[in-house]
This record gives sequence, structure tokens and C-alpha cells, in this order.
Amino acid sequence: MDHTQASTPIARPAPRVAGDRRLAEPLISLRGASLAYGARMLWRDLDLDVLPGEFVAVLGPNGSGKTSLLRVLLGQQQLSAGAATVLGRAPRRGNRHIGYVPQHKSLPAHTMLRARDLVRLGTDGHRWGITLAPGAVGRRVDDLLESVGATPYAEVPVGRLSGGEQQRVRIAQALATDPRILLCDEPLLSLDLQSQHTVTTLVDRRRRSAGTAVVFVTHEINPVLGLADRILYLAQGGFRIGPPDEVMTTSTLSELYGTQVDVLRVRGRIVVVGAPDAATVHHHEGGPNGGGRP
Repeated sequence: MDHTQASTPIARPAPRVAGDRRLAEPLISLRGASLAYGARMLWRDLDLDVLPGEFVAVLGPNGSGKTSLLRVLLGQQQLSAGAATVLGRAPRRGNRHIGYVPQHKSLPAHTMLRARDLVRLGTDGHRWGITLAPGAVGRRVDDLLESVGATPYAEVPVGRLSGGEQQRVRIAQALATDPRILLCDEPLLSLDLQSQHTVTTLVDRRRRSAGTAVVFVTHEINPVLGLADRILYLAQGGFRIGPPDEVMTTSTLSELYGTQVDVLRVRGRIVVVGAPDAATVHHHEGGPNGGGRP
């Protein structure tokens, strides 16, 4: 067996939500899934089930296919081989049962779209014509803003918000349709430690309270280390799936990369040394947009 492409057997851990849902049907299922761009294979023969309330962190170097995996689940990218189902059906665009938090990109300061407007797009931006119940939509937007702690800046143009505040608003937008699945694509980029903690706490609260399945793409394991039920680590055209303590080890990553990789644990944090793109799991201190709103 080619161990660079093998995975641990599919596990069904108990999600961290009320009630025993170990027998629940997966919300996401991949079987023999492969994705390639021309002759370049990103990953192949991927089997993965994601259960209600489960938090799966997706790690790996740049170009390993993390974002492409989300695009497959969103119905924006076709697999090269194998099958994928989302909520029991083939992935499709515009699925209201999927919430999506994109990569953090600061908006220009002159952007006049208010935080409230951005969240409202999540509730009725997919509809044509006039909203039939504007009052109900407004109350829904207020509730969403409050749920992520964004009420104080609901009327502020998004371009004037800090990186952490913008991500709060994007999470509110992603939750607008009460999704059963939440897909997060590098939502922690350029955020300071406090903002990273805020974003991960909001996502974790949602999956615990509503049983929402979370697939969380990240370059950093440490902010989600205590939250992730399993890690899907993509590298060198292969992958590993399993609990953090099984995947984030010297032996596992060395085998996956085909070279010596050292995984160090220092004061409850993980540092990876020797990987071709070791920065993928190092901790960043945040960027210029991580602080408070100007």
C-alpha cells in the first residue's frame, strides 16, 4: 500500500453536541475522491464522513488542495474521480444549508456597505424582487449581529471595521440561513490572537448549539487544537485523517512528506520543523488589520 495516500479508517467520534449522535447520517461524505489539475495530483482516494456537530480541521501547505476541497463541497469544482455527497445529494451551487466563511481580505476603507447590509445579503441576497417581509428580515439581521457580538457596529461601513470585526460579520452572514454545514476557508489569516480566538469561539459555539458540521481550512493548528475532533492533513498528493494527537506527530508527518519532519509540543502549542512549508502550522502573531476598529 502506498502510505502517502493512505488514511486511517473512517472514524465516527461522538460530536460535541447535546445527545448521542454517533449513529447519525453523515452530512458530508467522500468516497474514493481524487482531484487533479492536469498531471498534478492534489489528493486521491480520499474517504471522509463528517457528522453533525463534528469539527474537522483541514491543514497542509499552499497548493495542497485545501480550498479546492471546499469548492468541491460547494458544487464549484468537479472531482477528477470518486464521489461526493452533501446532505445526501451531489454538491450543488447555492445550497442554503451550507454556510461559507471566505478567506479574510480587508475591504477598502471607502467601502460604504454597512455591516448590517452585508449580513442581510446572506438572508435574502439570493432572491429576486422585493422582500415580502422586510420587518422579519430586519429582526433576523439584528439577531445574527447580536449572536456574533457585532451589534455595536451594525451601522458602520464594513471597510472601516478591523479584520476581526469583519470576520464576525462574515460569520453572521454565513449563519443567515441557519445552515447545517459551515465551511470556513482560512478565516484566521491576518488576525491577531484575540480576533483568532473570537472567530474560533463563534464557530465552535455554533456547532455545539446547533449540531452544525464544520470543515475549517487553516494554516494554523494551534488556534483550533482544542476544538478539532479530527484533522485532515493534505500534502505531497497524499493525506492523513485522524484525531490531532494521531496526525500531528513526527512519524506521521515524516511519512506523509517523505522526509524528516519534527513535531514539537511547547507549552501546549505545536511547532512543525522541517516540512517543505513548515509555516503552515506555525503560529502567526497577526497582521496590521488585527487590532480594533480605527
